[in-house]
Amino acid sequence: MFTHPSGPALYNESVNTPTVWINADLHCHSAVSDGTLQPEALAARAKANGVELWALTDHDEVGGQQRARDAALALGLPYLTGTEISVTFADITVHIVGLGFDADNEALKAGLAATRGGRRERAMEMADGLAKVGIKGTFDGALKYVKNPELISRTHFARHLVESKVCSDTQEVFRKYLVEGKPGFVPHRWATLRNAVTWITQAGGMAVIAHPARYKFTANEEYALFTEFKTLGGEGVEVVTGSHSSADALRYTETALEYGLLASRGSDFHSPAESHMDLGNLPPLPSQLTPVWEALESRVHRPA
Repeated sequence: MFTHPSGPALYNESVNTPTVWINADLHCHSAVSDGTLQPEALAARAKANGVELWALTDHDEVGGQQRARDAALALGLPYLTGTEISVTFADITVHIVGLGFDADNEALKAGLAATRGGRRERAMEMADGLAKVGIKGTFDGALKYVKNPELISRTHFARHLVESKVCSDTQEVFRKYLVEGKPGFVPHRWATLRNAVTWITQAGGMAVIAHPARYKFTANEEYALFTEFKTLGGEGVEVVTGSHSSADALRYTETALEYGLLASRGSDFHSPAESHMDLGNLPPLPSQLTPVWEALESRVHRPA
């Protein structure tokens, strides 16, 4: 069982059994998708910040997994495989994190490749929309931040527009140009919820709903998301994450208990200059929850 050197276990009040606290960060992104740091640099940053269990969760991609695992283990940092899959649910993009899977699973890799497939076409449409309001050359500008056009995203456009001094920061770019109703917004049909959960679970992993407070669902739509997710074999929800407030964490603590889901924790770190929360700097999970790492313990890659 995981242990923490600085204090006693917390307790899961719902079942009155020990819940071991560790500084786990199970959601972040490297330059393989839309982060700015290479997997090795992320591993070093996680270790320096006191992370005790780490996962790299690049968008729709597992190409950085071997590098991340090797770097983590060389630093003495336990590692879980990870990815974050883009899903369309009720016409809204939802992210499903996969943890602890076989990164060489062919069905998972094929599914992720299919999900990435529409990114280039979408990006070209985004560039056309921006050009119509006088902002030209954004497709080539965004490509400077990503080597593989299959992984191009709104974040790469945002970085280019900041570098070009169209906006002062990436948050301003999204607000003015890249959200629904703005000139650079182009919707995309991603994987289905069934696709994402099936790819993860058939590869031996656990599916987790990422940052649920970010989705603009009605109460009925959110109920449908969690109900279908659980029925399909989803097991976890991010309760503590970089974009959640303390009120959000309380709300999704109640949701986790209501649906019998395990609780996850991750910064959603992308870049030292852009992210709300650094690796390893999150508050702990509420003690009445069962953390995902208790169920994933046998799937953790550990230093020799």
